[in-house]
Amino acid sequence: MSWLETLRTGLEAVRSHRLRSILTMLGILIGIAAVILTVGLGQGAQVEVRDRIAALGSNLLIVSPGSSTSSAGVRGGFGSATTLTMADAAALSSSVVAPDIKAVAPVISSSQSLTYGSTNWTTPVVGTTTDWPSVRARTLSSGRFFTAEEIGDAASVVVLGPETAAELGLLRNPVGSEVSIGGNTMTVIGVLAPVGSGSSSSNEDDTAVVPSTTATARLASGSTRSAVSTIYIEAASTKALSAAYQEATGVLLSLHGVTSADADFTISSQQSLLDTATSTDRTLTILLGGIAAISLLVGGIGVMNIMLVSVTERIREIGLRKALGATPRAVRRQFLVEASVLGLVGGLIGVAIGVAGSYVLPHLISQPVLLSPTALAAAVVVALGIGIGFGVYPASRAARLAPIDALRSE
Repeated sequence: MSWLETLRTGLEAVRSHRLRSILTMLGILIGIAAVILTVGLGQGAQVEVRDRIAALGSNLLIVSPGSSTSSAGVRGGFGSATTLTMADAAALSSSVVAPDIKAVAPVISSSQSLTYGSTNWTTPVVGTTTDWPSVRARTLSSGRFFTAEEIGDAASVVVLGPETAAELGLLRNPVGSEVSIGGNTMTVIGVLAPVGSGSSSSNEDDTAVVPSTTATARLASGSTRSAVSTIYIEAASTKALSAAYQEATGVLLSLHGVTSADADFTISSQQSLLDTATSTDRTLTILLGGIAAISLLVGGIGVMNIMLVSVTERIREIGLRKALGATPRAVRRQFLVEASVLGLVGGLIGVAIGVAGSYVLPHLISQPVLLSPTALAAAVVVALGIGIGFGVYPASRAARLAPIDALRSE
């Protein structure tokens, strides 16, 4: 029997038992679709995290204050202390002590209520310097950023994030409008270009940026007047990131008079954030992919089970074919073709469902699904391999049947 005839016979056998074939393929197509979507979600999450971290700024180092301890002995988390100051930022800006640091942007953060007319909105207010747009890789969609002169004069100016402007109703021509921040009237001089939100608790587009001196004099209070929430550092280049890290650490340890063992600050880099997030996403992808792969195993067992049933039902047919001269190889090949068809068709339908799901899921869970042609092709190959692999034993069992025993069976 030729390969073409074997394929025709195998397809006819699958088609003659449509319901059984569909139920057999169901396990494979569910497993393939689940694996495709799981891996796609994992890869999409990794790309999204990488893009969000890259949006923080180029060659970025983030200096955060250490933890605080109350009089009752209660220890706060990292960032709860007020150990960073504008003097620290000025020292880090020196090209003499830190030649690999390109720019420094200290940040004084607070949550304030903004009012425009009868509309109000509470948002994070950032007090910083003129280097902030460069260090944070932010651009403006309209207007301008404040100048060094306005910082020196503690000018009443503000640059709004696009979402903040929208919430206040400043959509058409926000530049020149006046908003109230914590009871202080300030003029809007610019609106930042959107970059997207990092999470539900950290939205880069929902912010208001004012001169650091304005934040210190008008918005901060008590001990927070001289404290800096965060210091963003831009290294001279990607290759200089490690050197900038060492220089920043040395400068701050010297200024604070502490050793690395009891440092009252922490410095994190984009790479460390990216590595941690990617590692977490990869672990979850492997875990969920492993769970989805169990569906493939179940589907493969289903193929074997149905093929064994098929061999049992067709014992007389097998005996007749052998009596007419069919070789064990030809019988084995026919049953392998049937199992391969079940695996291949199930895999193709599973891929189609996976691709369709990659277009639907992002609209339901706000999470990108990234598919690659290589992964889709590999899924089809895996489905075909499952059909062949789990069809070997039933096919071999059919090939070993003796013609006289098969013809005698009832």
